[in-house]
Amino acid sequence: MSALICGSMAFDTIMVFQDRFKNHILPEQAHILNVSFLVPMLRREFGGCAGNIAYNLRLLEGDGKPMATVGADFGAYARWMDEHAISRDHLRVIEDSYTAQAYITTDQDDNQITAFHPGAMDFSHVVKVDEAKGCTIGIVSPDGRQGMIEHAEQFANLDIPFIFDPGQGLPMFDGEELERFLEQASWLALNDYEAKLMQQRTGLSPEQMAERVEAVIITRGGEGSTIYTGDGQVAIPAAPVSDVVDPTGCGDAYRAGLLYGLMNDMDWETTGRIASLMGGIKIEEAGTQNHRFMREEFEQCFRIAFGYTL
Repeated sequence: MSALICGSMAFDTIMVFQDRFKNHILPEQAHILNVSFLVPMLRREFGGCAGNIAYNLRLLEGDGKPMATVGADFGAYARWMDEHAISRDHLRVIEDSYTAQAYITTDQDDNQITAFHPGAMDFSHVVKVDEAKGCTIGIVSPDGRQGMIEHAEQFANLDIPFIFDPGQGLPMFDGEELERFLEQASWLALNDYEAKLMQQRTGLSPEQMAERVEAVIITRGGEGSTIYTGDGQVAIPAAPVSDVVDPTGCGDAYRAGLLYGLMNDMDWETTGRIASLMGGIKIEEAGTQNHRFMREEFEQCFRIAFGYTL
């Protein structure tokens, strides 16, 4: 079974300012703001929701194929994907665009100033779900607005079950559009903030949303997650972690776990715990695609964390 992962591919440039923004920004002068931050620490990471999900699914030995649009500057990322045996079959290069890029500056209080350039992501609608043969499950994750709309429609028209994961893209859609996604999707994945926003825009509680899809999965960080189905709720504990280093990309790792469980017909209790452990493993490493494990190591960690064997 192969999963088609619709979403963004992006470069994340992360800079660390070794002071506090508040020491250099005068509130009474904010209307004429002109500041510069010296950032001696900088790293460039491979990211984007589709790339992150595919990377994590590959660690689980699952088959995931990203579908996305990238820029002419994608070469280094392409080599990284080849090195990690991640398919590039459904990536389209937009020659006169840059790959989507986030520039993130973090201070000592963990405040962040981010600039995001969507670049080629704005053309995500030019790639089509029916171009990917042999995919039997999918996910629509944050991407260009039109791409998310069209990919959801295409999955539904082809009767391919998919997860709708609006993420940071959720504010782009009004209540009517979000309800349309609910009609098309098989599963809905949100974090707790997104769940509140979804409820506000649609007027539907998580229980009511679960009447329209097979399951609604809501993550709550260190408090674990809850899976709402027509049969009730499944509480998923957070996986134990030794050190919280970087939460960026944990949601994508969690969603790779969801896809893996669904692809292997696992029950929600086990699927949710696989997803939880994936997020826990990711949070212990900086960056979104720097964590590693062998399948045997994952199974051992699962047994220690949850008390039974996969």
